[in-house]
Parts: sequence; structure tokens; C-alpha cells
Amino acid sequence: MEGNIAWVLMSTALVLFMTPGLAFFYGGMVRSKNFLAMLMQNFFAIGLLAVLWVVVGYSIAFGRFGDGGWFGGFGHVGFKGVGTAAHLGLGIPDVLFAAFQMTFAIITPALITGATADRLKFGAYAVFIGAWSLLVYSPVAHWVFAGGWIAKMGALDFAGGAVVHINAGAAALALVLLLGPRKGHGKEPMPPHALPWTLLGTGILYFGWFGFNAGSALAANGIAAQALMNTLVAPAAAMLGWLLLERVKGKHTTTLGAASGAVAGMVAITPCAGFVGTMPAVIIGFLAGALCYLALTIKAVVGLDDALDVLAVHLVGGLFGSVALGFFADPAVNAAVRHPGLLISGGGIALLVDQVVAAVVVCGFSLVASLILGKIIDVVIGLRVDEDTEDVGLDQSLHVESAYAFGDL
Repeated sequence: MEGNIAWVLMSTALVLFMTPGLAFFYGGMVRSKNFLAMLMQNFFAIGLLAVLWVVVGYSIAFGRFGDGGWFGGFGHVGFKGVGTAAHLGLGIPDVLFAAFQMTFAIITPALITGATADRLKFGAYAVFIGAWSLLVYSPVAHWVFAGGWIAKMGALDFAGGAVVHINAGAAALALVLLLGPRKGHGKEPMPPHALPWTLLGTGILYFGWFGFNAGSALAANGIAAQALMNTLVAPAAAMLGWLLLERVKGKHTTTLGAASGAVAGMVAITPCAGFVGTMPAVIIGFLAGALCYLALTIKAVVGLDDALDVLAVHLVGGLFGSVALGFFADPAVNAAVRHPGLLISGGGIALLVDQVVAAVVVCGFSLVASLILGKIIDVVIGLRVDEDTEDVGLDQSLHVESAYAFGDL
């Protein structure tokens, strides 16, 4: 038990480290006048969402653990009854499990920031992610991670393909629809201002993702080892898949493509990590990199201003990974797989159907709930900054700071 506790303690720290990594991954892609605003949104998520998780979020998500229902209730408000004993039957103290899940609750709303870059009010962002975490994220976490109705149905999600990536991707789509495009979108260039920051952020995300996926085994065992291996190879293969198509279509390979492809692989392997073997993980990763790259063309055709490609990477990658599990889930890897995937010996269509149902329901629920929540916020306080603020940049206008002291130079 001590070894399991040590591993989940380490994994909790790794997953929390992912949120600053996400900040730099996104921050390098925005224009310099909005760099600090992007960092602020992500770092602020740690402060707000950690407190909300203790107050009520954890209770909504993990109260009535294993009830097969829709809502966890309010029995653990203020972490009531969440202590050092192991009451949930997970082999680690309840408070450690709650801390590990807190880091998921923090980074999931933070993923949305890449879609709304350069134009979302900070106050509106704060209200949205706070309300969204309680009204959308926590209930979905109960459905999937806490033995709720999706888990009872038979769908699998090892570390958050539906709970984290589909959920956040659908919310990002809702806000993009409500906000509209950035000023000058499609008419003037908006290149990344500092891709080295993006690559650094990618490295931090890759490092932290080992805790995200392998830590979700909640034990230092063979399943954690397989999840770690899959988390290593899937992003590597996804990077190759993305760069191959980038080279064929654009005649060049780019550092941004390498970073985006790797993250697409991390996303796609998340639901599968502890349920598939190593070679399926390579296949899932490669296909995810190629598919997420192709998804960029859809964004261009429909004219959506998803500033930093959250929809292509997280929504599409999350949907693909969740469905791919229906093809590759293997009981030889994890005995929790009751129905082998369609391409596994003895497999059938049962799991694939469950995976599709879970993905569609989570996507639809998050999209509709986020549209309603975002519209309410827009009516009450407004979602979008004014044109002058957008011209000057969010760093100076909202935070009275600048990332770089160019004047001194």
C-alpha cells in the first residue's frame, strides 16, 4: 500500500505541473501583447478550482461513489468525511484520491483558454470556469470516474478522454460560437510570438502526462507500467503522423506541428492508456496525429476562430481516442475490460457502441450546458472585451503588465 500511496502522491504533483505547462504551450502561440493574459488564465484556474473542489466540487463528483447514478450529492461538502482512511476501496487514502482528482478538475477548464485567446474578458472567464466546473465537469466526472451511469453502462475511460478532453473541447466550441472571431481574423497575420515557449510547454505536458495516465491506475503495478509506456509511444507516433501530413500538404515540417501532434497523441491515448497494448497505442497515436491535423481544414472551411486549435486537438482527439478504445481494449492488459475491442481476439461491437454513446452524450451535454451558461454570462456582464482593449492587448488593458520590456531594450 505504501508504494501505491507514493506513486499517486508523485502523480498528483505531476498532473498539477501540467497546468503551468499548458500555460506556456498556449502562451507561446498568442501574440506578445496577450502572453501574460494567457498565463494568468491558466494559473488562476489553480487558485479558483482547487478551492471550489474542496468546498463542493469533489462532493458532486465523488459522493455516493459507485451508485450508478447522475449526481454525487452534497455529503462531502467542505471535504466532510474525506480523510486519511481508505473508505472507497481504492487502496489509497480518500484525501489523496481527492487531491489527485483535484488536479484533473483544475486542468480541464484551463484547456478551454486556447480557443478563446485574445478576446475573452478575465472576469467572464473566471465566472464561466467556476460555474462550469460545478455544473458540467463534476457531474460528468461522476458519470464516468465515480461509477455513475456511463461507467455502469460499460463504457471505459482510463484517464479522461470523455471527462477531460471531449468535455473541455465541447465547452470551447460553445464559447467560440458565442464570442465570434478575433478582430482581423482571416485578414491579418496572427503568428505565434514565441514558439520556444510552446515547445517548453509541450515538454512539461509530456512529463506531467505520465502522472495523468499512469497515475490513474492508482497503484504502482503492471497496469500503471503499461499506461506509462502507452503515454510515451502514442504522442511520439502522433507527432510523426501530424508531421507527415504537414510535409505532404505544406511542403514543410514545423516545430508547432511537432508540438501539436505530440499533444494530439497525448489526448487520444488518455482514455485508452491502461486498457490497450503497446502496438495499438502506436497505431492510435499515429492516426490521431493525422486526423487532428486534417481537422484543421474543417475549422478553416467553416470559419471558426478557434485561436489555438483546441477543437482539432482536444475535441477531435478526445472523440477519436474514446471511440478507438472500442476497437483495441484488451482484457489481457486490464481485467476491467469486460468486452474486448472489435479488433481484439474474441471481441465484438458491444464496447464500441458504449464508447460512441458515452462520447456523444458527454459532447452534447457539455456543448448545450456551456452555450446556456456562456449566454447568461454574456447577457449579465459580457463575454468579450471591447475593440480598444483587443487592439492594445489583454496584458496591458486587463492586467497592467507586459511580458517583455521592449522599451528598455
